[in-house]
Amino acid sequence: MKGRELRQKFLEYFKSKGHTIVKSSSLIPANDPTLLFTNAGMNQFKDVFLGKEKRDYTRAASCQKCVRAGGKHNDLENVGKTARHHTFFEMLGNFSFGDYFKKEAIEFAWEFITEVLKIDKSRLYVSVYKDDDEAFEIWNKHIGIDKNRIYRFGEKDNFWQMGETGPCGPCSEIFYDHGEQYSCGKPSCDVGCDCDRFVEIWNLVFMQYNKDEEGNLTPLPKPSIDTGMGLERLAAVMQGVLSNYDTDLFQSIIQTIAKASGKEYGKNQSDDIAMKVIADHLRATVCLITDGVVPSNEGRGYVLRRIMRRAIRYGKKLGLEIPYLYNFVDAVVEELGVAYPELIESKNNVKKLIKIEEEQFNKTLENGLKVLESMISESPERLSAEQVFKLYDTFGFPVDLVEDVCEERGVKVDRKGFEKLLEETKEITRKKSKVKVDLTLSDAFKTLENYPETIFTGYKDFESEGKVLAIFDDSGEKETLKQGETGYILLDKTPFYVESGGQVDDTGVIKSNNFTGEVKQLIQPVEKRRLHKVYAVKGELKKGDIVKAEIDGERRRAIMRNHTATHLLHAALRKVVGDHVKQAGSLVDPDRLRFDFTHFNKLSDKELKEIEFLVNREILANKKLIIEEMPIEDAKKKGAMALFGEKYGNIVRVVQVPEFSVELCGGTHVSMTGEIGLFVIESERSAASGIRRIEAFTGFKAFNYLDNFRKEHYELKSVLKTGNDDIVSQIKKKLDEIKELTKELEKAKMSGGGKVIEEDLKDNIKLVIKQEDGLKPNLLREMADNLKNGRNNTVVFVVSNNENGCSFVLSITRDLAKTLNSGKILKEIASIFEGRGGGNPTMAQGGGKWKGDISSVKDKLIQGIKELI
Repeated sequence: MKGRELRQKFLEYFKSKGHTIVKSSSLIPANDPTLLFTNAGMNQFKDVFLGKEKRDYTRAASCQKCVRAGGKHNDLENVGKTARHHTFFEMLGNFSFGDYFKKEAIEFAWEFITEVLKIDKSRLYVSVYKDDDEAFEIWNKHIGIDKNRIYRFGEKDNFWQMGETGPCGPCSEIFYDHGEQYSCGKPSCDVGCDCDRFVEIWNLVFMQYNKDEEGNLTPLPKPSIDTGMGLERLAAVMQGVLSNYDTDLFQSIIQTIAKASGKEYGKNQSDDIAMKVIADHLRATVCLITDGVVPSNEGRGYVLRRIMRRAIRYGKKLGLEIPYLYNFVDAVVEELGVAYPELIESKNNVKKLIKIEEEQFNKTLENGLKVLESMISESPERLSAEQVFKLYDTFGFPVDLVEDVCEERGVKVDRKGFEKLLEETKEITRKKSKVKVDLTLSDAFKTLENYPETIFTGYKDFESEGKVLAIFDDSGEKETLKQGETGYILLDKTPFYVESGGQVDDTGVIKSNNFTGEVKQLIQPVEKRRLHKVYAVKGELKKGDIVKAEIDGERRRAIMRNHTATHLLHAALRKVVGDHVKQAGSLVDPDRLRFDFTHFNKLSDKELKEIEFLVNREILANKKLIIEEMPIEDAKKKGAMALFGEKYGNIVRVVQVPEFSVELCGGTHVSMTGEIGLFVIESERSAASGIRRIEAFTGFKAFNYLDNFRKEHYELKSVLKTGNDDIVSQIKKKLDEIKELTKELEKAKMSGGGKVIEEDLKDNIKLVIKQEDGLKPNLLREMADNLKNGRNNTVVFVVSNNENGCSFVLSITRDLAKTLNSGKILKEIASIFEGRGGGNPTMAQGGGKWKGDISSVKDKLIQGIKELI
């Protein structure tokens, strides 16, 4: 049975059992700072398990895209070397949110495996948590499995948790026996052994607790079920193969790689490992880029870059020439696109980005080789751990390539020392990056869940009357907020927007006859309950008071202008640059808008001008925005763009500028595009590899920005004493004049009266010293050549003071090249000038912190050179 059939059968089975089929969430976890990547099917339901979110179903099933390549769950280094480790995999799962529990979960699993898939029961074993007698009894008495086929394991194996913190509970696992021929042969080989004989295919987690950062377990609001079954492992069982890589899920990709490399899969272990690594890593790469991750030097982007570069390195072992990885994207999309259609839509974009990263890595390898060659020349017998680590950490040069090059040269490598340094660095990183987020509510806001959802009136109103439902401070709920105090106010309704989707909080005031308070910030510890952080300016506020909540209107209008302009900018970019452009981040505040988007090259002046024109054309058209709520599927049919990493419900808010832009958005916007006034792009630059950033102004900020240019224009006219039409020509003329004067000055310095010192060294060798301040290094080299002209047996040293110290050049005439080396001499004497230098046998240069007259160090310099001849 093919992988895609198994995927479909699983979902159909659970649909027949009353489960809602939920689409796979993005690999970028929505609103969850504790996770680098989505690594389990339950990630998207975390808030449901915690009781923070309610959905209109209590049973769900999904096939979830997962990546384990960073943090606690990191399978990267094992990929390709074992039968079952992957960076990217698909997790089949069924979930109950306070509906059914252990008995039904076990029944469903057993029925699907033995009756739907008809897997041989004699090959199946189960495990339970050591103290979970209830699960043991269900398997033994209710399902009818012999007690000798039920294993009790400890916390390490049968107590599941998603990360350092979060939902967790005891679990029960179902194992498949591949057969005695795959045993490790040890007398102790049994269920739970690390060999390939017994493979866990399904994990049933009985979700009962939430674990905080202190390790405390708190009962979840309702006992729930979270199960996970790796599609790749199940496919291996159903297709009668031991390795996941031998299933149809991988083989079409692997055979494409084999054909391109001219290698045959299954003939050579080293080649097989390389093909498996590339196939696995490419699946992860395609899915991560599709979900909005781009290669970079930090966070998710850094992990993606490591995955990609590991794949590229293994391709080199197969003899593939960079760039090549992007050519295999079609094979991945062909296999996975049926389940994840977004891969088909993003295919061309993914190819472009992968090719760019490959080409950049190729340059990295070239630069790293140069540094490695230099290190080998300095340490021809053995590279230290520190040198290897510098190549790896600073230049991104793979350690296995370091070893390959050094082996060819007969140079030893301190691999053990390198591994120790690497582990120490990883430990420091782990400590720094450990996320300390309490997934349970802060004790101060424990009672917030008991209050009704806040009604948001701010889409239409800038002020509204509301009732004080609760008052909090850092110690908990309280009855009053007095003058000079800061607290958190919960109102039944409010016009204040809480930061979301890139749009910043509103600010303003909350007041009554007896109270005035400044709203500094908004937070939302519980979904749809907005707390206003308020500083009490005067009076006293009590629970139950009726107040007027009033936002800063001018500030909000500026935010609205920028937010609607962001939508226009996004649409204009897609029209001008291409539909591969997708939003990768944004900031909308009163002063400016910042928009990050997927693209590979710097935008040209022509493109920026066209984008500005399109946005301003829409502004001048003064179109009325259409804002409405609708089911998410209807919104997608309208062409509404969803943002990566955002979590949407079944009903979504759609913001439309007719015939130009349609986006899902919960932010605040102008009513008519004409209210934006004016749109001006301030800058366009790189934000990360494959990500560009535009910053722009609207309204009065845009006017002020252009007004500053006008002022500069008038000042230039005044300085240049010219009219409007010839400012550019006048500036060019002045620059040409400066250039000519600079040349004349340099010429004067080169032939100037700088003092020349000549000294006899030994063996008829002469030393010529000259100082000429203010010369650039290239002119110093030219001066040294001039001083050598017509001379033999001569060493020339020239020095020039500059702003930061000095530059110097040492050169010898060609007849001395067989016995002397300029680079070695300069390297030794550079300390006289508090610096360093180097070069080739006939010419060397350097620089230092020294400043002064050469006569003050002349004797030391002469003696130093004498000793080296």
